[in-house]
Amino acid sequence: MYVSPWPGLTLGDLFPAKTKQAPTYPFSVANRSSFCVARSGIYHLFRALALAPNETVLVPDYHSGNEVAAIQAAGASIAYYPISRNLEPDLDQLARLARNGARVIYVIHYLGWSQPMKEIQALCRQYGCILVEDCALALFSETDRQPLGSLGDYSVFCLYKTLPVPNGGVLAQNNNSLPTLSGMELQPYPHIAAAGRSAELALETVRSRWNRIGKSLFNMKQSVGRAIRAARVRPVPVGDIGWDIANVNIAMSGLSETIIQGIDHEHIRTRRRENFTRLRSLLDGRVRMLREDLDPGVCPLFFPILVANKHATAESLRQAGIEAVEFWNDPQADRPLGADARYLRAHVLELPIHQCVTPQQVDYIASKIHQLKPEPALC
Repeated sequence: MYVSPWPGLTLGDLFPAKTKQAPTYPFSVANRSSFCVARSGIYHLFRALALAPNETVLVPDYHSGNEVAAIQAAGASIAYYPISRNLEPDLDQLARLARNGARVIYVIHYLGWSQPMKEIQALCRQYGCILVEDCALALFSETDRQPLGSLGDYSVFCLYKTLPVPNGGVLAQNNNSLPTLSGMELQPYPHIAAAGRSAELALETVRSRWNRIGKSLFNMKQSVGRAIRAARVRPVPVGDIGWDIANVNIAMSGLSETIIQGIDHEHIRTRRRENFTRLRSLLDGRVRMLREDLDPGVCPLFFPILVANKHATAESLRQAGIEAVEFWNDPQADRPLGADARYLRAHVLELPIHQCVTPQQVDYIASKIHQLKPEPALC
C-alpha cells in the first residue's frame, strides 16, 4: 500500500461539476492577490506596508524560514516571540514585545489549529499593531465560526498544501486596501511547469489507488521532468524551503484557478476530520500526540506525533509506503530559537490524513505505527 503526503489530482478536479458553488474564504475576498507561492504574497505585503526602520515585525520563533526570508527581503526588521510546545505563544512575552515599538504581529496557525486570536487581537488594539495571519497550514479552518485569515488585517494562504493544485498562494486584504497591491502586473506561470507538476499529482493518485501500476508509471514522471528541462522552462519551485527574489512576480497558474473553482471545501474539511479522529482512536496510547484536541472548526493538515528520532521513523514509514513529512527540519541556527521551538523542530512528524486518504489507508498507517513502536520524544 502507498499513502501520499499530499492530495492527488483526479479528472474530477480538472473537470468539476457544473453546479455553481459560492466561493468560500479566502476566495470570496474582494481585495486578494494570487501568486505562484505564498511567500511572494508575504514579500509584496511587507513592501506595500513600507515600515519604518524602527517598526518591528514580531514573528514566532517556530517558523519555516520562507516567511522570514520574505519579510526581511521586503526590508522589514524582525523580532521573535516564543512558541510553546502546544503550538501557542507565550502571551505575556508577546505583550512585552508589542509594547516596545512593534508595528506588526505576525501569527502562524499551525497545522490547522488556531492561535488564541481574541487575545492577540486585543494586543493589536491596545498597542496599535497590524495583525497578519499566516494560514499556509490552515486553509478552511475556523475559530468561533469565523474563517482563519479573516480576523487580521491581512492574511496569506498556501493552496497546494491542502488542495491538489500545482501551485498557488493567496494574499487577502480584509480591511485597508493597499494601493501598491492593486493592479500588479505578474508574469504568467510557465504552462509546461504547471502541466508537469499536475502530472506528478495525477501519478500520486494512481499510485495511492493501485500501487504497482503507479510504480510502473514512475518512468513517465521522469520523462515529464526530462521534457521540461529539455524545453528550458524557467524553474519555479513550489513546496521547497528557500528564497529566490526573482520569482516574486509570478502569478498562480490558470490550471490552479480552474481546480479551485470546483473544490468542495466542506467535503475536504469533513474527510480530514474523519481521518484525524479515526487515526487518533487507533493510535491512542501508542504514540505521543502533539495535539489530540479537534475543535469543531479545525481542518487538520496532518496528524502530528512526537518521536525521538524523526528522520529514522519517517524513513521506516517510507519503506512501508507511508510518506510521512518531517516538519520543518531546518535548525535555523542563525536565528534565536526558544527551547520549545528547538524541541518541535527535532521531534514533530506528520502523518497524512488528507481528503484522498481512505479509511483503509488510515488503518494501514496505524498498523505500521503499531509495528514500529516509535520511541516517543522525551518531555
